[in-house]
Amino acid sequence: MLTPLAERMRPQCLEDIIGQAHITAPGTMLHQAVNGGFLPSLILWGPPGVGKTTLAVILARSAGLSFFQLSAISSGVKDIREVIEQATKEKGAVLFIDEIHRFNKSQQDALLGAVEKGVIRLIGATTENPSFEINNALLSRCQVLVLKSLEKEDLLSLIQKAITTDDTLASKKIIVKETEALLRLSGGDARKLLNLLEMVAGYSADTGLVITDELVMSVAQTKMALYDKNGEQHYDVISAFIKSIRGSDPNAGVYWLARMIEGGEDLSFIARRLVILAAEDIGNANPNALLLANATFDSVNKIGYPEARIILSQCVIYLSTSPKSNSAYNAINDALDLVRKTGDLPVPLHLRNAPTKLMKEQGYGHQYAYAHLFEKNFAEQEYLPEDLTGTVLYKPGKNKREEEMKQFLKERWKDKYGQ
Repeated sequence: MLTPLAERMRPQCLEDIIGQAHITAPGTMLHQAVNGGFLPSLILWGPPGVGKTTLAVILARSAGLSFFQLSAISSGVKDIREVIEQATKEKGAVLFIDEIHRFNKSQQDALLGAVEKGVIRLIGATTENPSFEINNALLSRCQVLVLKSLEKEDLLSLIQKAITTDDTLASKKIIVKETEALLRLSGGDARKLLNLLEMVAGYSADTGLVITDELVMSVAQTKMALYDKNGEQHYDVISAFIKSIRGSDPNAGVYWLARMIEGGEDLSFIARRLVILAAEDIGNANPNALLLANATFDSVNKIGYPEARIILSQCVIYLSTSPKSNSAYNAINDALDLVRKTGDLPVPLHLRNAPTKLMKEQGYGHQYAYAHLFEKNFAEQEYLPEDLTGTVLYKPGKNKREEEMKQFLKERWKDKYGQ
């Protein structure tokens, strides 16, 4: 059985990797590290099909280390520990984790000790911003390298190299007359481009095959995943979808929804993102948005396709036309930053539980003001640790609902929310 073209064309050294000269060219940190025999742990951040896996394999080979590969989708802590145990026996190895951003905190934490001691050189591949998806402890032990999307010239060079240097394609004496369809359908993904090229090249057994846009579209038939739910299009389209709703454009929202439905996207995934958006981008500007999004999630899972498309459409339009606020999103992010900076500050004595006599004697719960005993069910007292007295984390958005909330807070917390 013939090995796929994408595998036959896989680069064997740093110099063969296209489009990433900013990290692979002579003089770069990576090139010097390879030549110096020292490989640091790395996070490779970039879109699909730009060479993250290939780069990891080349680096492991150059460093003379064993290579282990795990997928964050199907692997867990047990798999990580097995690799670490094997790497310990071999006195060092490269562990490549594809889609590392899908690992939860406990899975990422399982890597820390081995990475810190040098038992494994971790190379993680991610299409998501590592600052948001990888915990700080692990991120601080790795160097982040950003891989760029392949330019048109890179892809054209790859096509030409494939039809002239690959024995199977070269024997067909292929003439590439038009490239727009090849480039558009592959979406900048080198692997997808080579797979499509091989598919088109296999269209005819004759030599002298002329590749045109019409031929490519004809061979692709189903438009070769104009929406690829496992590739770059997945991330680009969901990004456009979310940004359209956030931008209050129901027309673009239902268009991108249709693109995902037509492309076979998991309906639960779409509905789940709508629940997140309702809290992140609408929040208390319209609390009903979260209720409808959650009902949509439940309904979609009960009903299924094709009727679920109507439920999703209703939700998208409702969320698009709702007032927007990210105040809840900002409040929790600011609170998390504050906790990381200030640590475990002591709970004020008046807020502590006092189930025993000794605790009461030590002042636990003393002078706590029970709000329901006061006018308007409010007693002004400090609920934050002493060092954070007066801190404001929730800043109401500029919308009708939160203006009411702001007025409520002003009446009770004049020092924090103004007169």
